[in-house]
Amino acid sequence: PQTGRLALYLLGLGATCPPASPQRSLVTWLKYYLEEDWTGSRRHGHPLTSYYQYGLGVLALCVHHKRLREEVIERLLTAQHHGRLGHGGNAVDTEAVVALAFACLERRRLVRTGLAAKLQAAAHGASRSMAEAQGPDGIIGNIYSTPWALQVFLATGTCQTEPAFGQAMAALLENLHAFGTAATMAQVLPVLHGRSYLDIASMHCREELDTLTPMDMEPLTEVPGNKMVTLVVECPLPWCYELRLYDRPVLAPAAASLLDVLQAAAALEPHDFKFDTQDTPQGPFLTQVLGLEARQEKRNYWQLLTAPNTPLQMGIADYRPQDGETLILRLSEW
Repeated sequence: PQTGRLALYLLGLGATCPPASPQRSLVTWLKYYLEEDWTGSRRHGHPLTSYYQYGLGVLALCVHHKRLREEVIERLLTAQHHGRLGHGGNAVDTEAVVALAFACLERRRLVRTGLAAKLQAAAHGASRSMAEAQGPDGIIGNIYSTPWALQVFLATGTCQTEPAFGQAMAALLENLHAFGTAATMAQVLPVLHGRSYLDIASMHCREELDTLTPMDMEPLTEVPGNKMVTLVVECPLPWCYELRLYDRPVLAPAAASLLDVLQAAAALEPHDFKFDTQDTPQGPFLTQVLGLEARQEKRNYWQLLTAPNTPLQMGIADYRPQDGETLILRLSEW
């Protein structure tokens, strides 16, 4: 099911104030996808896609003022209550999306009073969880999940009383260069205006002016010379018996991204180093390295780190390693 992609499309469509209303059939499709998505729980114990996409679907339907069966909402409440939304940085995104869905349903009065009280409590609980997940640098989870957490503070009204909000906003302003794709910009722009995705539901489109203008993108400045980056691939138990599977220096152009480094390694040793990526709205996502595939049903992913153990805050196409840096691709569980 294309739950997450269609949900994001409907949120964007609502925010652009379209002159007509072409979204009625799309909303019907999204409701269908939500039901199809949950059939996976009978086999895997979680949606076919993920709780993140499932939460996005509920949020998008709420923003479009559509009621949902309470069973659909209870599924997310149960998942949050039992801590099934994941661990680490990726869990911040999921918990934030689910909390926004809860806050929307409660605010728009699309559920009965008893369930609304549960949703409000769950959303405020998520807000406290966001604050507890904040690191000493102000970032919550990672730089890309921080806007989601800030949206939760805004949607629950805790932005005025929670110290973590100001610290996270300061960290966000220091790292705006990380948001270079349309999808990541769409997450951060509402926050910079003191808004969340919930505000799409109450927009007065007649008051919105068409101020969009084409943006001239300047090409990246060419940096002469090359750099040497050490590339390490790690696969811990239970997936592999040997932790370090690859550890070699790779020569790449001075302005190369991590994706460019991976491509240079593959070109240098086509039989020894192979990798695959999947295109996502946030850019290419690393799915397979040396024949080892990270899969949703196995709840693992390829974690990107700079030695010795610092997670990267950018994707493989955006991060540009320094000369002499050691980068680690580690198969990890979430």
